[in-house]
Amino acid sequence: MSTSRAAIFAKIKTGLAEDTRSETERRRVVEQRLAAPPAHDLPARVQKSHEDLRAQFKGYLEGQSATVLEVAFAADIPEAITGYLRANNLPSRVRVGTDPYLADLPWSKVPALERDSGHARPADETSVSHASAGISETGTLMLTSGADNPVTLNFVPETHIIVVEDKDLVGPYEAGLAKVRAKFGKGQMPRTVNLISGPSRTGDIGGKIVMGAHGPRRMCVIIVRG
Repeated sequence: MSTSRAAIFAKIKTGLAEDTRSETERRRVVEQRLAAPPAHDLPARVQKSHEDLRAQFKGYLEGQSATVLEVAFAADIPEAITGYLRANNLPSRVRVGTDPYLADLPWSKVPALERDSGHARPADETSVSHASAGISETGTLMLTSGADNPVTLNFVPETHIIVVEDKDLVGPYEAGLAKVRAKFGKGQMPRTVNLISGPSRTGDIGGKIVMGAHGPRRMCVIIVRG
């Protein structure tokens, strides 16, 4: 056994010897901690009003080359998507999952916009996802995988449009994870949770920033205020 390994086990053994509580008492303490875990210390930048958290969320995203749009109501989303595609000279065709929030939008308001359903294909240029939460702490979208929002939508198309509801904007990561747990329930967490803070980029090739190296080169976030 290596010296370091032996030292670690020696410390564990000493710690256990100093704990004079019974096995029943130790189990009770562990169960209490699991049932009501202590809150973490939070940075000042997440302890703000909701208006300030929204502004900070937008600022971080825009600083990472993402486009941020705000709409008053969910019914305005189809037109916002169409406007963004037109402004960037992109085809009026998007790939979406089976998310009920997106499915219920009045897509008929923009008849020229074509929608394909299901996981992303290599030929897809633009995808639309619905975020479970927006994290103001770093300007990050929390996307959960499933048939409603296939994980391929996050990485395959070169343009990714993400819809996030204003009520789902929170300050710290802990609050975002709490929303995911509340949405799926105990023992029903999604297989994948992706944290996205802007378009894909890398500086590994010759020290130059290259967009779209590992995923979308463009990202648009639509915040639904109403």
